[in-house]
Amino acid sequence: MDIHRCRFVPYPPSAINALAFSYPSSPTNPGKGPSSLRIAIGRANGDIEIWNPLKGAWYQESILRGAKDRSIEGLVWTQDPEDVDKSGNIIPGKLRLFSIGYSTVVTEWDLGTGRPARHSAGNYGEIWCAAAQPKGQLLEKAGRPVGDQTRDEESQIQNLAVGCADGAIVLLSTADGDLRFKRILARPPKKKARVLSLTFQNRHTIIAGHADSTIRIYDLRNSQQVRNMTLGAGPKGGPKETLVWSVKCLLDGTIVSGDSTGTLCFWDGKIYSLLQRIKGHDADILDVAVSADGQSVFSGGMDRRTTLYRRTDSGHPGEGHRWAKITHQRMHRNDVKAMTTFETKGLSILVSGGLDTTPIIVPIQEFGREHHRTLASLPQEPNVRSASKKRLLVSWWDREVRIWTIPKRSKNQMDESSTSEVDGPQGRRLVAKIALQGDESITSADISSDGKKLAIATMAEIRVFGLGLKSGMLQVQKLEKIQTFADLSKRQAKMIQFSPDTKWLATIGANNSIQLYRKSETDNNKLSPIFLQTSVELKRLRRDTSNKKVKDASLSSYNRSINRLTFSADSRILAVSDISGFLDTWVIQGHEDLTQGKDEESNPVDAADKSVSSDEEDSEQEDSRAIIFGELWIRNPAASLLAKLPAAPMVLAFRPSTTQATRTLTNGNVGVHPTRHNPHPHSHDLPHGEDRLFVLTAENQIYEFNVLSGKISDWSRRNPTSSLPQEFRDLRDRAKSAVWDVRSQNERIWLYGVSWLWMFDLSQDLPTVDDEQEDISIINGISKEVSLKRKRGDNDEQRTASRVRIDTGAGSKIPNAERGLGIGREMREINGANAVAGRWINLEPKQDPSSDEEGGYVLANESDQALVKHRRGNIDTDGHMPNGHVDNSTNANVSKNDDSRIAKMKVGKRPAYWHTYKYRPILGIVPLESETGDEAAVGEEDDDSPSGLEVALVERPLFDVDLPARYSGNQEWDP
Repeated sequence: MDIHRCRFVPYPPSAINALAFSYPSSPTNPGKGPSSLRIAIGRANGDIEIWNPLKGAWYQESILRGAKDRSIEGLVWTQDPEDVDKSGNIIPGKLRLFSIGYSTVVTEWDLGTGRPARHSAGNYGEIWCAAAQPKGQLLEKAGRPVGDQTRDEESQIQNLAVGCADGAIVLLSTADGDLRFKRILARPPKKKARVLSLTFQNRHTIIAGHADSTIRIYDLRNSQQVRNMTLGAGPKGGPKETLVWSVKCLLDGTIVSGDSTGTLCFWDGKIYSLLQRIKGHDADILDVAVSADGQSVFSGGMDRRTTLYRRTDSGHPGEGHRWAKITHQRMHRNDVKAMTTFETKGLSILVSGGLDTTPIIVPIQEFGREHHRTLASLPQEPNVRSASKKRLLVSWWDREVRIWTIPKRSKNQMDESSTSEVDGPQGRRLVAKIALQGDESITSADISSDGKKLAIATMAEIRVFGLGLKSGMLQVQKLEKIQTFADLSKRQAKMIQFSPDTKWLATIGANNSIQLYRKSETDNNKLSPIFLQTSVELKRLRRDTSNKKVKDASLSSYNRSINRLTFSADSRILAVSDISGFLDTWVIQGHEDLTQGKDEESNPVDAADKSVSSDEEDSEQEDSRAIIFGELWIRNPAASLLAKLPAAPMVLAFRPSTTQATRTLTNGNVGVHPTRHNPHPHSHDLPHGEDRLFVLTAENQIYEFNVLSGKISDWSRRNPTSSLPQEFRDLRDRAKSAVWDVRSQNERIWLYGVSWLWMFDLSQDLPTVDDEQEDISIINGISKEVSLKRKRGDNDEQRTASRVRIDTGAGSKIPNAERGLGIGREMREINGANAVAGRWINLEPKQDPSSDEEGGYVLANESDQALVKHRRGNIDTDGHMPNGHVDNSTNANVSKNDDSRIAKMKVGKRPAYWHTYKYRPILGIVPLESETGDEAAVGEEDDDSPSGLEVALVERPLFDVDLPARYSGNQEWDP
């Protein structure tokens, strides 16, 4: 594969201003949190990213797009009270997400549509902070008066408190699924000091940190101020007033504050007096986070430090507890602006973010014994596309689109002794820049394979541009409304894609409605329409979610949000997937007949006016009966047979067709003639081309379906997830997308994440456990054998550290030899005078995963391996499968490539899989030529082109990002 490493493609990530988990910590609950646990990340460009921890797997699930000059400065989750259905089953309350952004408006977001659900504004100052009222304890209702039951229900409502720039604290009600002004809790003082931070000590007491060196306590029941706590004068030579940037409360009511002097203060939660001061930072403390048990406190500030404090005994009788600074680390490259925590028995993490744009996960209970983990600042779905026939590369961010052309490299330009990678192609040229008018950010974009059309979608409209190459530059022409029948300009979409033959444009609306637009075949005239007015609306099957976990109901329709969309190679099959793991497919019935017009009796349905999402439609209802040029989109007859996936799909891709498509006749529907009762006849033939759909889930599970029959493909039956390489299953970063290579009878798929690139050859089977006996892992250039079966022995500590998910949700275990924190991990017990006979006792808590699956690796399942052998039993004596697949019972070899991070497993003459970690961080990979190699680029000869797939690999390293100036303190030598 010829790789063009492209670092010229800009993608400026935005700073993290706010973080919030959807549930409070539950340290007594087992496992790694409810299945509906999410974390919202608010960025300075107005985007809100929704991440799924997935028991420590961590992947970006969706993005709620922002707009121009809008910033997310605070995020708050609430949950509505529980309800009971007619059968007596408890229905969990709906999770709701609110945001603020240096304005007088509080916005509630609809997770299902990705758009604001409602706003609340009032006659008060700009909102600087917000906090959710905690739920009260729900008492037993049996035999109690009705009035008491009502009060219990009211205690489950979580109201919002917001602090304003004029010193006011406003209470907003979230009852009845609404967001309304309730009352002003605190009037502005004479100084009108800004309210910089808020937290609830309990349901009726709120703590507010101000910009006048004061912390004020209010009682919500009577709106009275209870007490003032003063920090005193500012530092000598500095500002007179101290800014209280953050306040938090511990489990016992102790108040913790972080201020602009870099001091962490502990206050008595009963008499509201100062207990202790600790100078933990050289600059402002911007946020504070506390553990669920109240024994640990974290602070982050402008000096890039993440500081840990622990509660210790004072050592003197009757003096109580004291706090001590344990350590600090500079995990971030710039200011640490936001921190949040979540803890259960199996998940104990701190998430921090700031100006360096990358979220970092830090273990709490295992701090110093586990590595921290840095998540990617790049989007999960690539923001790059290509027109392979024209060698055009398209990228976008916010409200800007750029298009490059990348020249072809001939065989003479490739050095035979070097690798096929091309670092920084010198001939690339920026041929077009498009800046959208309006405030809405781009949600999706796509370019047709012939490079003639560019479609851009926002939450306000869909815009289509015509592209034409003239004098070496790309001319961009915005198509007028008459050329798109003014239909697309009135629609909004969160996902958009051209079909491979460029005849169809598929859009996914905010309410997950699926619309298809057919390209006109008479676009020679500039005034002729590009797309027909009649659109095709496709409806998804109604799914039975009664067997899902109860907690999933709290996300409402968000679980049915469409996250992936793909066409088959012949553009006659369309497949979509949603976050819950369901697949829906549609096929074209009939053949193209340009002599037939579209069915004028079909009325287009405006998806923007529909208030009900497509998944709520009756499954028996027919799709839109729009017959266009003799073709009719219908639901795949075998759609209901496709199994539900165990996790959300990350990659959804049809195999490219290796056969040459036949040219459509003028009248493709031979034998179909119009009659008086059927003036628009069409054939009922279904597609018969390539229908194998490749799926990779968020849990690194690979499946392949024969869509038209609704069954698992032969390759997938012979190669279940247990046959995948252990190193692939242990990958931390989730997959972003895939590129196919079916040139020269290849059947390879190239999968990639932000830090890895894997190739699987689907023309042969993967090695089984018995065949290979062991995995070969390449770690720092050393070949290390890791058995799949669990063993205990002298190397148990190293083996446990090498496993990926035996942790508390952050990084992997740190080997004892590499640990730098702690005064002792073992104690020697001596009985009697014989010290030699003493035994060593491990003082660290023993952590056992609740299951092998949660432990991050799967033991060799003999029944599964026996089934695999049975399915692969029809192998000929010459080592070939009846369908042309090759036997793979050979040994494993390590690549001789100079880069020690590249490894491959050879099976027969060709590698069954190959991988590398050389490229990072990867924004996206797109093909620059036809994946099948059956067509050369327009205007160029293909005789001298290099063999194999040619792609553009776009990297966006963090050192190329322009970050704001950072604080540099004394004795700070690290870069």
